[in-house]
Amino acid sequence: MGIEERLKELQQLNELAELGGGKDKVEKQHKEGKLTARERINILLDKGTFVEIDKFVVHRCTHFGMDKQKILGDGVVTGFGKIDGRTVFVFAQDFTVFGGSLSEMHAKKICKIMDLAMKTGAPIIGLNDSGGARIQEGVVSLAGYADIFLRNVLASGVIPQISAIMGPCAGGAVYSPAMTDFIFMVDKTSYMFITGPDVIKATTHEEITKEELGGALAHNTISGVAHFFARNDEECLMMIRELLSFLPSNNMEDPPYKEPKDDPERVDEELNYIVPDDPNKPYDMKEIIRRVVDDGYFFEVQPLFAQNIIIGFARLNGHVVGIVANQPMHLAGCLDINASVKAARFVRFCDAFNIPIVTFEDVPGFLPGVAQEHGGIIKHGAKLLYAYCEATVPKLTVVVRKAYGGAFDVLGSKNIRAEYNIAWPTAEIAVMGPDGAVNIIFRKQIMEAPDPEAERHKLIAEYRKTFANPYIAAQLGYIDEVIEPKYTRPRLIKALEAVKNKRDSMPPKKHGNIPL
Repeated sequence: MGIEERLKELQQLNELAELGGGKDKVEKQHKEGKLTARERINILLDKGTFVEIDKFVVHRCTHFGMDKQKILGDGVVTGFGKIDGRTVFVFAQDFTVFGGSLSEMHAKKICKIMDLAMKTGAPIIGLNDSGGARIQEGVVSLAGYADIFLRNVLASGVIPQISAIMGPCAGGAVYSPAMTDFIFMVDKTSYMFITGPDVIKATTHEEITKEELGGALAHNTISGVAHFFARNDEECLMMIRELLSFLPSNNMEDPPYKEPKDDPERVDEELNYIVPDDPNKPYDMKEIIRRVVDDGYFFEVQPLFAQNIIIGFARLNGHVVGIVANQPMHLAGCLDINASVKAARFVRFCDAFNIPIVTFEDVPGFLPGVAQEHGGIIKHGAKLLYAYCEATVPKLTVVVRKAYGGAFDVLGSKNIRAEYNIAWPTAEIAVMGPDGAVNIIFRKQIMEAPDPEAERHKLIAEYRKTFANPYIAAQLGYIDEVIEPKYTRPRLIKALEAVKNKRDSMPPKKHGNIPL
């Protein structure tokens, strides 16, 4: 065979591999509002940068007539390329080939790409669209999942791991995305669950649709399993690119610096008047965040889940920071089970990847109630406390209004190794709010007064004047400075510059035992 024939054979094999499950299956994928694996990769990566690996791999199964059904690539496209000029490794399951089901060789392809990502210190992105384990291969396919799970754990905290659920993801397949750092889901075309609606109906007699059980909206609003909600494949892939612009390639690097256009000395007069005079009146904490960060741009994470706490990425003078903030617009900014877990995982991610944490605090405490106590708020709240205490990245805290009780300690207080703590004049730092405190301290005096209600109001006003302010905390050094709110941006930028090389360490140990 001459070179021309050999080149022609190579071209034909390439075309065959790129055809996947064939034109009919591709058309069906498009009709369902989904892109193919290769189309997704082309949108995700910088144009012309994708290099494919294992294009000609086929399965080795001989049971159930599978030896007569061999398709090049075996249901997953793997390789590497660039996003904004930085190397990433990617795998995209191809639903047109055996429903994207995971076989022994399919898993080996994914493991190979994950190993390369770890060796080179680059993010791994998984585009999931699969019917699950390939039943014809039995335990071999299950072992393939376990190989992937192990790599997810070994890579955790070393390289960013991102999962996009762009079709079905059921049974054991859901655990790999669950162990990655961020999960994206697509409205109406993606779902995740351990057991599907049919099994649930057969065992518990509950009737529910796939969308209600494990659709993008369900996991973004109710379970908190997913972090981002996209309306279609294209939006999902663009959001992944945007997220990566805030993340370092690995745990040994700093996050990407972006030359700032926003003046680091910029002051914002509106911040002086943003907190209402009435301490029980809500306001939008996101407005404060936007007025402080570069160009007013805040990339929020999990915006639809546990809305009483806000998490996300922004920049201060070009440097990436992770932001945690109470949201008075929801549950008065109280910490509850969902908010604690949401923020704890984010704080641990930032700490793992050298991203400083800026906390904006307005918290009346932990949410009271039987459901919260029986649901384990003690244990779940402790996760957030553990995450903040464990974090060794720079921690900056702004007390905007309320900082009551244990919640004050948890959210980046001076005593848990925060470097720079400032407060606005509107800050109220106390064990509890004036109403509760007066009812406990002056109970007898109020009961014996000629007009108990008038006495109570008088004592509340006195308590508020004496204790519901930041100055006692400032006198004792728990607050470094009380500032005029309009100077928040320049103060944070100067502090971040000053403490960027801080060194904190943990005692030698295998690992701690976070209260899971």
